Amino acid sequence: MASDLEREEEEDESVSELLRDRFRLCSISIAEAEAKQNGMEVSQPIMACISDLAFKYTQQLAKDLELFAQHGGRKVVNMEDVILAAHRNDHLAGSLRSFRNDLKTKEPQSDRKRKKNLTKEDKAAVDVLHIADP
Repeated sequence: MASDLEREEEEDESVSELLRDRFRLCSISIAEAEAKQNGMEVSQPIMACISDLAFKYTQQLAKDLELFAQHGGRKVVNMEDVILAAHRNDHLAGSLRSFRNDLKTKEPQSDRKRKKNLTKEDKAAVDVLHIADP
């Protein structure tokens, strides 16, 4: 059993390292493209430092989102959790709220009704199960 835990921890570390490396490559690529577009040059150590800081920030953000969902009694992060995480940046929070509202308006009315009907049907099914359990 201990070897299974060790193996699982090693797999988690390797996945984390792979994500960090891919994140670093993407952020360096973005920095190089932005620098080129603006006629600037950014040194490799600076790009590496920025990508590491950004990766650490995303790790913390992911943990915050996980905790927000857990606090809400959910296993899945939703849009409100993301907006809550952005509360310190008024512009970002406003953009996210606008995006959420745009998504709501683009969703066809029939889909919204269908989701509500499914919810009612699901509740009815749960009630039937509770009645049948005694």
